[in-house]
Amino acid sequence: MKTILAVDDEEHILELVSYNLEHEGYHVLKAETGEEALTVLENQKVDLVLLDWMLPGIDGIEVLRRIRGNKQLRKLPVILLTAKSDEISKVVGLEVGSDDYLVKPFGVHELIARIKAVMRRSEGSFQEEETEKEDKIIIDYLEINRTRRSVTVNGNLVELSYKEFELLYLLAKNRGIVFTRDNLLEKVWGYDYIGETRTVDVHISNLRKKIELDESQPVFIKTVRGMGYKFA
Repeated sequence: MKTILAVDDEEHILELVSYNLEHEGYHVLKAETGEEALTVLENQKVDLVLLDWMLPGIDGIEVLRRIRGNKQLRKLPVILLTAKSDEISKVVGLEVGSDDYLVKPFGVHELIARIKAVMRRSEGSFQEEETEKEDKIIIDYLEINRTRRSVTVNGNLVELSYKEFELLYLLAKNRGIVFTRDNLLEKVWGYDYIGETRTVDVHISNLRKKIELDESQPVFIKTVRGMGYKFA
């Protein structure tokens, strides 16, 4: 049974989420503050976090930063819940490292679908690590190791979020093939993100900053105007 930590300072939302997730067969832990959430994560095994942005004390973005900065927790899937629906807020959440972003008020069926999609991607990667032989892609000074889920630039380890890694691996494995934003959303996020193609642009921008050194070095990810992206 998978364990989900639901973090929200609104009790009725916690109860609604808890009731429906338990009905789906998940074990649910609850926290009403960022401090309480971090304590739970330190002491119990959690498979996914539903994290409200607006929390008293330590807010959700800071909790997410601490999760991504913790070696034991940095790969933990996190879905950010928020009443902020503007594009800038979505970009902030994605840049900090959330695996998904859900705006309040949200439907229970949509929440469950997104949880299952994130879980499916996460579980699939762990199974591959256990069963496959070491899978590496080496291009110039860039090395992508799917088995170990690691990326190095000039021999230096680069920290990527779960979705950043999946996006980079997909493009690198299919060098020269152009993917539209919708293609990438479907393949990396696992389902249709209607109207959320900005998500892809944010992740591509983050990847470029992390893996491309300067103008004298190769440009790996190229924009194909009017279409999408490809790995050169």
